[in-house]
Amino acid sequence: MNPIDLIVTVCAVLSPATCEEQHLVFNFAGSPRQCVMAAPPYIAQWVGEHPKWQAVRWRCEYPHPNDKA
Repeated sequence: MNPIDLIVTVCAVLSPATCEEQHLVFNFAGSPRQCVMAAPPYIAQWVGEHPKWQAVRWRCEYPHPNDKA
Protein backbone atom coordinates (compact mmCIF):
# COMPACT_ATOMS: atom_id res chain seq x y z
CA MET A 1 0.00 0.00 0.00
CA ASN A 2 1.14 3.50 -0.80
CA PRO A 3 0.12 6.86 0.62
CA ILE A 4 -2.39 8.77 -1.45
CA ASP A 5 -3.73 12.29 -0.96
CA LEU A 6 -7.50 12.69 -1.14
CA ILE A 7 -8.01 16.40 -1.78
CA VAL A 8 -11.55 17.50 -0.92
CA THR A 9 -12.86 20.96 -1.75
CA VAL A 10 -15.28 21.92 1.01
CA CYS A 11 -17.49 24.99 1.33
CA ALA A 12 -19.13 26.44 4.42
CA VAL A 13 -22.80 25.49 4.68
CA LEU A 14 -23.80 29.02 5.77
CA SER A 15 -21.50 30.74 3.25
CA PRO A 16 -21.19 28.62 0.08
CA ALA A 17 -18.66 31.05 -1.44
CA THR A 18 -16.24 30.29 1.42
CA CYS A 19 -14.33 27.23 0.24
CA GLU A 20 -11.04 25.55 1.02
CA GLU A 21 -9.19 22.34 0.25
CA GLN A 22 -8.74 19.64 2.86
CA HIS A 23 -6.03 16.99 2.38
CA LEU A 24 -6.76 13.52 3.72
CA VAL A 25 -3.68 11.33 3.33
CA PHE A 26 -4.04 7.60 3.87
CA ASN A 27 -2.64 4.30 2.60
CA PHE A 28 -4.37 2.99 -0.50
CA ALA A 29 -3.57 0.02 -2.73
CA GLY A 30 -4.83 1.49 -5.99
CA SER A 31 -4.51 4.25 -8.56
CA PRO A 32 -5.70 7.84 -8.12
CA ARG A 33 -8.71 7.01 -10.30
CA GLN A 34 -9.62 4.08 -8.02
CA CYS A 35 -9.15 6.37 -5.03
CA VAL A 36 -11.71 8.82 -6.46
CA MET A 37 -14.23 5.99 -6.81
CA ALA A 38 -13.54 4.75 -3.25
CA ALA A 39 -13.57 8.24 -1.67
CA PRO A 40 -17.26 8.83 -0.76
CA PRO A 41 -17.18 6.93 2.58
CA TYR A 42 -14.07 8.86 3.68
CA ILE A 43 -15.64 12.14 2.60
CA ALA A 44 -18.88 11.27 4.41
CA GLN A 45 -16.91 10.57 7.58
CA TRP A 46 -15.07 13.91 7.34
CA VAL A 47 -18.30 15.84 6.69
CA GLY A 48 -19.95 14.02 9.60
CA GLU A 49 -17.13 15.25 11.83
CA HIS A 50 -17.28 18.79 10.38
CA PRO A 51 -21.02 19.57 9.98
CA LYS A 52 -20.45 23.24 9.11
CA TRP A 53 -18.83 22.18 5.82
CA GLN A 54 -20.07 20.41 2.71
CA ALA A 55 -17.93 18.63 0.12
CA VAL A 56 -18.32 19.98 -3.41
CA ARG A 57 -15.60 18.10 -5.30
CA TRP A 58 -12.63 15.83 -4.75
CA ARG A 59 -9.63 14.35 -6.46
CA CYS A 60 -6.78 12.02 -5.57
CA GLU A 61 -3.06 12.47 -6.14
CA TYR A 62 0.10 10.85 -4.99
CA PRO A 63 1.63 13.05 -2.26
CA HIS A 64 4.31 15.42 -3.45
CA PRO A 65 7.51 14.93 -1.42
CA ASN A 66 8.19 18.68 -1.15
CA ASP A 67 4.74 19.52 0.29
CA LYS A 68 4.61 20.52 3.93
CA ALA A 69 2.21 18.60 6.15
